[in-house]
Amino acid sequence: MLPYGRQDIDEADIEAVVAALRSDWLTTGPEVARFEKAISEVAGGASATTVTSGTAALHTAYAAADLAPGDEVVTTPMTFVATQSTACAFGAKMVFADIDPFTGNLDPEAAAAAVTDKTRVIATVDYAGHPVKAPEFQKLAAESGALFLEDAAHSIGSTLNGVPVGQLADLTTFSFFPTKNLTTAEGGAVVTPRADLEKRARNFKGLGMIRDPKEMRAEDEGGWFYEVQEFGLNYRLPDVLCALGTSQIARLGAAKARRQEIHDRYNAAFKGNENLTLPGVEQGAEPMWHLYPLRVEAARRRAIFDELRNRGIGVQVNYIPSYWHPVFHDMGYKRGMCPNAEEFYAQEISLPLFATLADDQVDFVIENVLEIVGS
Repeated sequence: MLPYGRQDIDEADIEAVVAALRSDWLTTGPEVARFEKAISEVAGGASATTVTSGTAALHTAYAAADLAPGDEVVTTPMTFVATQSTACAFGAKMVFADIDPFTGNLDPEAAAAAVTDKTRVIATVDYAGHPVKAPEFQKLAAESGALFLEDAAHSIGSTLNGVPVGQLADLTTFSFFPTKNLTTAEGGAVVTPRADLEKRARNFKGLGMIRDPKEMRAEDEGGWFYEVQEFGLNYRLPDVLCALGTSQIARLGAAKARRQEIHDRYNAAFKGNENLTLPGVEQGAEPMWHLYPLRVEAARRRAIFDELRNRGIGVQVNYIPSYWHPVFHDMGYKRGMCPNAEEFYAQEISLPLFATLADDQVDFVIENVLEIVGS
């Protein structure tokens, strides 16, 4: 089965991990700082705090935002549920706003209509790797007294008008799951240009432990002493995985170029086919493509999906609208809230897209899609 996404591990990655295993540090060591510096460079200089997963990154970002019960988060339904579940863990209320069907990203106008005086965070998602309209969300957040969080699980390496993702929001989260643009097996990061948010993020991912005597409430009792002033969790990414990430990030530019080549090859083959809708790209956006979200006739989507899988092409659907899940239904959310997102979901199929996908494999996918869908 040809998967829709997979990791790209080379000998340099293996050597980096082996070197970390042979070192004195398996965790909380120098590889962590090295990887965070590399992430910061990709993110345009914003500080990076590594964590154990993309979900942990979101949880940590909401902690940095000081999210509390009664706060509202305006968000998109076109995402994996972790974008919302980690905010719900703090007792926040989700307010779903509809998407722009051109890109699959949260529509700024729909988000603006959903903002209230209880809005604490506006949480967007860079769907498929395409950056959101960050300047509009920056403005909306500033006007409403909220924080702008960009869930960039798909989009490390993307830019908007030349500005890297990571510099565009108050808080940005990355995922390093194997199917993502770079991997640490499991891992993630919180990126922010704001020192206050970085401090809160680091405290939360480190179990809330404070060792700086200047910040302690009690008198320092010695080199062993620390305080926990707010609860946190152990979301520390080990040196072994950070070593893999630093090695991977050195090839990020090449991976971006190859993903764009595959994306272009699909576009050229499918352009003009009245049965297909190609992914949209906004002017000024240079995505690091994580997905190729092709859209087909909704009534035929399941049959097309099943037949492609029968032919050995491991297509996927991204995503089930978040509020369709029973956990949200039980809170009172109903289908029909975001019609653009629901129509997008009904039509979407993600085709294989990863850096090591060969041209003949891309052509195999194209041939089968066109044969099944028709011209």
